[in-house]
Amino acid sequence: MLMDLEQIKEVIPHREPFLLIDSVVEMEPGQRIVAQKYLKPDEFWFKGHYPDYPVQPGVLTIEMLAQAGAVCILSLEENKGKTPLFAGIDKARFKKQIRPGDTVTLEVEIIRRRGPIGVGKGIATVNGEKAVSAEITFALG
Repeated sequence: MLMDLEQIKEVIPHREPFLLIDSVVEMEPGQRIVAQKYLKPDEFWFKGHYPDYPVQPGVLTIEMLAQAGAVCILSLEENKGKTPLFAGIDKARFKKQIRPGDTVTLEVEIIRRRGPIGVGKGIATVNGEKAVSAEITFALG
């Protein structure tokens, strides 16, 4: 493991209950990251989504990808302390249900950057199967 939860907190401003990545297993700062999130059966969103058939909300998986991308871009010295903000979500696709007990692997590659604006291509997988993909546009504030 490259970064644990406490080290992630040193890079991004997110905190519980909305810090949605547990570890970073690979990273080339500013270029590429692989992070993970284990979905505990008692995650707060499973109580309401859905009580009789808990399934990970797709928008939260997109947020997980965004947080992984934020760690990647904020790990560059010139970006330390900046606030990452969503500027757009494109080409989002939801292919596989993610359930309690799954470990989600979050891969993000930064594909474009101009000044404080950039785009990351993200893929979330479970057991090697693609669950979610999207292009995420971000702005650094």
